[in-house]
Amino acid sequence: MPTIDPLLPSANTASNDADRIAPAERAKAEKAAEKFESMFISEMFKRMRSTTAEFAGEDSIFKDRINSEMLDMADGAVADSMAGQRAFGIADAILKQLLPAPQTPAAAHASAPGTSPTIDSKR
Repeated sequence: MPTIDPLLPSANTASNDADRIAPAERAKAEKAAEKFESMFISEMFKRMRSTTAEFAGEDSIFKDRINSEMLDMADGAVADSMAGQRAFGIADAILKQLLPAPQTPAAAHASAPGTSPTIDSKR
């Protein structure tokens, strides 16, 4: 009797996984990936601001604590907006790793056992 390695997906596993993921679960994963991208962008802004503050003069707006807190809030809002647009692609990369891509009917037929991909001779 052959052994089955649970870490190696079978040919039908990808399409079955995509079908089994509920839309609510997919939405939760998308929201979490977007939040992570927002956190990443926000942290990047925070590091850029701290570097700017180190090189700023004494009369610079970057030395005032009140301005710093306002800039942090503004950076957070910009980071949320950029993450919502998936500007950096971090959320997309996370989702690509976490969720299987839903298969189109043509892709499902091409990956079915016993079929071979067709070559378009018109190209």
